[in-house]
Amino acid sequence: MKKESRVAAASKPSLHRRYSSQITEGVERAPSRAMLHAVGFSNADFKKSQVGIASTWSMVTPCNMHIDQLAREAAAGVDKAGGKAVIFNTITISDGISMGTEGMKYSLVSREVIADSIETVAGCEQFDGLVAIGGCDKNMPGCLMAFARLDRPAVFVYGGTILPGRCQGKKVDIVSVFEAVGAQANGRMSRREVSEVEACAIPGPGSCGGMYTANTMASAIEAMGMSLPNSSAQAAISRAKTLDCRSAGQAVLSLIKRGIRPSDILSKKSFENAMTVVMALGGSTNAVLHLLAMAHSAGVKLELDDFTRIGRRVPVLADLKPSGQFLMADLVKIGGLAPLMKMLLEEGLLDGSCLTVTGKTLARNLTKVRPYSKSQRVIRPFSNPIKKEGHLVILYGNLAPSGAVAKISGKEGERFTGDAKVFDSEESALKSILDGTIRKGNVVVIRYEGPRGGPGMREMLAPTSAVMGKGLGRDVALITDGRFSGGSHGFVVGHITPEAYSGGLLAIVKDGDSIAIDAVARTITLEVPESEIAKRMAKWKPPTPRYCRGVLAKYARLVQPASLGAVTDLA
Repeated sequence: MKKESRVAAASKPSLHRRYSSQITEGVERAPSRAMLHAVGFSNADFKKSQVGIASTWSMVTPCNMHIDQLAREAAAGVDKAGGKAVIFNTITISDGISMGTEGMKYSLVSREVIADSIETVAGCEQFDGLVAIGGCDKNMPGCLMAFARLDRPAVFVYGGTILPGRCQGKKVDIVSVFEAVGAQANGRMSRREVSEVEACAIPGPGSCGGMYTANTMASAIEAMGMSLPNSSAQAAISRAKTLDCRSAGQAVLSLIKRGIRPSDILSKKSFENAMTVVMALGGSTNAVLHLLAMAHSAGVKLELDDFTRIGRRVPVLADLKPSGQFLMADLVKIGGLAPLMKMLLEEGLLDGSCLTVTGKTLARNLTKVRPYSKSQRVIRPFSNPIKKEGHLVILYGNLAPSGAVAKISGKEGERFTGDAKVFDSEESALKSILDGTIRKGNVVVIRYEGPRGGPGMREMLAPTSAVMGKGLGRDVALITDGRFSGGSHGFVVGHITPEAYSGGLLAIVKDGDSIAIDAVARTITLEVPESEIAKRMAKWKPPTPRYCRGVLAKYARLVQPASLGAVTDLA
């Protein structure tokens, strides 16, 4: 070997230190090593793979209050496997606390901040791999978006589900509290009874307990192969979750050694697997928004119509809240997500050839998984589904030429035609629902709540819960250019695109206009003559931006429509 070749070979970074070698090797990197000595590195550590542990710990919300401990467990797993772990933080916000307030406008924005911050730290510090631990629902897509952008070996860990609270012998959760507010307004509960539910609904750490957005996204991420088997179906405070974190730390070292990156795992087929699992679970409408955004970051072409295609062949099998009976903790007890995935695989609904963070295919991971007990009632057999087709229905029509997302469980019917009651904010709509202004046959229209118009695309959990709490779930529809919490149910349509702020037809709807929603034909129509629509549009002017500085203003300038995932980095 020539001298030049030997020098080139010696200077070429090894696979396991592809990035970190750039800040630790050579005399010129002495200042970098000096800084690292101060945070606990030894000389031996400079020869190890550096793994960033992205922690979303915060005392802002019970969803994330335990994640500092889980991050330490993941770091211990990395160190035991021969790597060097470095824990760093990113933000979280609390939907449950901010819901129905101006603060909720920051919720979806936090997904972008989380993705940007993880990308920023990992890119700057030259980590060779990543483990990210998320709790509240924006954490998860934010972490995955960063993984996809960086394309370095990575494993996601779900912080785990909360255990149910109990009130008067019944299981309760955060949605129980929102619905109790509506029930009290309707005279069906006393203030004392609401206070009782409030006091016991959240018994400790973990994400909201139904098949709401956090559990939906955790399940989707496991299905696409980016977390370890059954990571999505474990209690936040459990031995299983502790072991999951340690195993994730070890797994990322294996991925680094084998050169397996997110781009090897995230494919159109893996996203289709995620959509399939979301449909079978009866998951949140937010999955549409987040999967589109994650696919964008991964360079995978995913469209709204893919959800229609998958939904036509995948039944809803899980009898989980908000529209069902059971909580995520009940799914954990019967074996978690893996047996459901094996059912779907055997039915030909999952692609078992997709690679996962175990280094094995999805089919290989499921080989030894035992089926659910025949006595369990959480997951239905294919012969007796909750719904024969998927519950996430993409609608088009003059109100939504670029699409809208409906959540149709089947219990609220498949068609609704009613007279519009129009509100320019969530707060004004909620007031009218609670004071009895909204009646049977109304279509509640909440506009200027889209990604740009809000800005921030707030979740309408307070209005939808008030409708349910007042006993109007079958009698009132609610449509919006905002979005919904995974806890929302009833006849609801969100993500209407174009949004009102951008000149969508939603902007010119008036009280009393007839609106027809047909989940079978997949249409949403403003039943007003074209000539009248043209007159109204000619007079319409976009409202003055609500924020001119700060993160919400930046978001409003950058954000793309909901039909494209509400991403902020579209080329």
